[in-house]
Amino acid sequence: MDSGWRYRVASVAGVAVLTAVAITLINNATIQSTATTIPIFDRLPTDPPTGSEFTFELLVTIAVVVSVFLPLYKPRPRRILDTVVLAQKRVLVAVLVLATIGYFDYTYRLPRLTVVLVTPLLLLALPAWFVWIRKRPSSNGERILVVGDDLQVIEEVASAVDGTLLGYLCPTSVVTTTERTEAIADGGLSANGLERLGGLSRIEDVLVEYDIDTVVLAFEHADRAEFFGALDACYEYGVGAKVHRNHTDSVLTASDEVGTLVDVEIEPWDIQDYILKRAFDIVFATVGLVVLSPVIVGIAVAIKMDDGGPILYTQERTAVFGEAFNIYKFRSMAPGGESATPVEDEKNNRITAVGKVLRRTHLDETPQLWSILVGDMSVVGPRAVWTAEESLLEADTQSWRQRWFVKPGLTGLAQVNNIESTNPSEKLRLDLKYIRKQSFSFDVKLVIRQIWKVLGDILTAVQTAILR
Repeated sequence: MDSGWRYRVASVAGVAVLTAVAITLINNATIQSTATTIPIFDRLPTDPPTGSEFTFELLVTIAVVVSVFLPLYKPRPRRILDTVVLAQKRVLVAVLVLATIGYFDYTYRLPRLTVVLVTPLLLLALPAWFVWIRKRPSSNGERILVVGDDLQVIEEVASAVDGTLLGYLCPTSVVTTTERTEAIADGGLSANGLERLGGLSRIEDVLVEYDIDTVVLAFEHADRAEFFGALDACYEYGVGAKVHRNHTDSVLTASDEVGTLVDVEIEPWDIQDYILKRAFDIVFATVGLVVLSPVIVGIAVAIKMDDGGPILYTQERTAVFGEAFNIYKFRSMAPGGESATPVEDEKNNRITAVGKVLRRTHLDETPQLWSILVGDMSVVGPRAVWTAEESLLEADTQSWRQRWFVKPGLTGLAQVNNIESTNPSEKLRLDLKYIRKQSFSFDVKLVIRQIWKVLGDILTAVQTAILR
């Protein structure tokens, strides 16, 4: 039995066994009686089924949960966070199906108290099971893929790899000799005896097909889009990445690593921190949009009355690993005449009268709460930079792309210290300091500092308006 079938059998068996254990445990009369002492559960009857009735309902429940989890039985690389979220969604779907069955046919119905109590248990147990079976070490050792654009570099890093090398990805265009071109075109051997598995565009397919554990990047230059495209694929599929020491300026790595190849910290946060951070983002953005809704309406009216132009301003910004997304802000400048070169507000004559107030109070950034809610941004992180401006800042500041390893934020260490793109070196220093120091508690401190700062700026703006 190959590893793929072992994974399928283990995943199905685990879901069935864990569901059976959870239902059996929660169905215990003592546990249900204890649960009803909690005020929120005291109105639910304790009527656990027994005998053949329990067996029948147990089998129905196992069949429903096992069927609903079908998308997770296919072996494929997947980020731990994505595994947890997908498994929890499947649990909620299964509970909804069970509740629906019970609504239409009493004979299949699980008691309401059992359904309520078993849900949080499955929300913890089943995601943990899929994370565990996905992350177990392979008996054949670490499965490694080399991805690059230079055969000489590929051969160099391949000789430094400790693990099972399955092959490499490389564009055909980089091959110069006739013999190598023909061999690679036929899917033959090259680059120190390694098999070429395709071009760079096949990286996602290869990660899944060969169940890759680690990708070693073997690019001649780390400033190419393909370099970060490969890192982005590793991020999406939960695959580890290594780079040559010469490229450490472009990535995040552990400071004490030695050797030719170093590990890339693709996800600087631990899984629990990611979940907590995303939950905080959703709550913060939702509350902010609801509380500020009267202010949002007022700003929209003021912008229209000022010059009759559009209310919102849209701009393409850079996100994780160089991907782009559209950001929304209240328009604070006259349309047209944009320049990628950063300009200080005092020297910008395109800012409107309403725009000056919005910028001074930071209220022009309120629509970014929507970007946080949908997941394009976070509350705290490096400021999202305009894609047209990004190349200028990269050329001016070494290691600029290390900012790409975390999601951009509404506020951050650079923002609370009033450091903007007009001072790129200091901005990068503070952004990297945040990335290496980041934690949920640190995020909360920065949010409190930013709110306090915004309130102070609003108070100053109101006092200035009164004095005038």
